[in-house]
Amino acid sequence: MKKTLCVLLAAAALLPAWACAQPVEPDLSAYEDAGGKAEIPVEILGGLDEETREDLVEAPKYAALTFDDGPRADTTGRLLDGLLERGAAATFFVIGEQVPCNKELLQRMKAEGHQIGNHTYSHVRLLKADKDAVVEEIHKTEVLLTEAVGEGSFWLRPPYGLIGSERAELIRTPMIYWSVDPQDWKLLNKDKVVAAVLDAVQPGDVILLHDFYSTSVDAALEIVDRLQKEGYDFVTVEELFRIQGVEPQQGTLYARPDRVRTLS
Repeated sequence: MKKTLCVLLAAAALLPAWACAQPVEPDLSAYEDAGGKAEIPVEILGGLDEETREDLVEAPKYAALTFDDGPRADTTGRLLDGLLERGAAATFFVIGEQVPCNKELLQRMKAEGHQIGNHTYSHVRLLKADKDAVVEEIHKTEVLLTEAVGEGSFWLRPPYGLIGSERAELIRTPMIYWSVDPQDWKLLNKDKVVAAVLDAVQPGDVILLHDFYSTSVDAALEIVDRLQKEGYDFVTVEELFRIQGVEPQQGTLYARPDRVRTLS
């Protein structure tokens, strides 16, 4: 009896490590539904050719890369390496279930200047969820994130970007949708994802990607490389609001700082 009990306890002790190694891919099918100019001294401008002057006084280009459904040890870690090398910031909307096994990744995100947001505890559909369930899903993730990285506002991205007006009244942070969606989770093809983003992106956009997929990580890093050459800087969503002078309101769903989504 004692021997059997010891075996069961040993198996239980190993369970968390096994769970960490087996992240659960969320069901993403519901996605189917769903700044001032630079000031250059006149005396400097006067000595430059016209094309160079136009480049210098052009409004800075800022965009926000956002990643859902992580963190995941292998893909998110490689993504953080690439962003650090390129000097690019991002915003990670994380699933609460993934937090306990990936605290070091989250601490690294914070230390390297990225924004961490809430993507509910279990990627639940908030649109028609019971109101108590909505509060619990968000609160549980906030508690886990606070334990991992300290106090924060942890802005919310509703799974699938879907939430109704009644549930939105329960939310005590800004909510972030997106303005560019290459459907990377569906394409699972780096080149197609890169092409979709480059074809659509404009300054001030919020780009939706998923760090759960290796192809999305590859695409994200190439997107940064290509757009940095075009003069883009990648900032967190919170920084993008600050740069554009927009004060985000709790319970409001933003596609980008200058565009609000209408709730049903």
